[in-house]
Amino acid sequence: MRRALEIAGEAALRGEVPVGALVVVRGEVVAVAHNERETLNDPTAHAEIVALRRAAAALGSWRLVDAELFVTMEPCPMCAGALVNARLRRVVYGCDDPKAGAVRTLYRLLDDPRLNHRVEVVPGVLAAESAALLRSFFSRLRR
Repeated sequence: MRRALEIAGEAALRGEVPVGALVVVRGEVVAVAHNERETLNDPTAHAEIVALRRAAAALGSWRLVDAELFVTMEPCPMCAGALVNARLRRVVYGCDDPKAGAVRTLYRLLDDPRLNHRVEVVPGVLAAESAALLRSFFSRLRR
């Protein structure tokens, strides 16, 4: 998760909302990403989506059944849906997202029994650091 925070800091330096993500398979980092919506003018270029795309390309499969995602903020509905569709094994995230969190805060998409796959969730890892990075970024934007 510390690496995900570093990646989020890189996003902030590029004017992107500071969310960092990495995909790990059997202890090996296979993909690293941060938000790129501003850079790519792409509403789907959230850190999680970019990381999933890179991991699938690196592994040669969209099925990421042995993969874990480490991300600094709770995934939104779009990203949570992608995590279920990618068959991810586990998601570890930092701070909750009270406006769009789809893992624990507003929705519980990753463990919804109506869906075809469930993803293990570990919330709140380095949550204070993740939230502080976001607060600092948005505070600078408002000035």
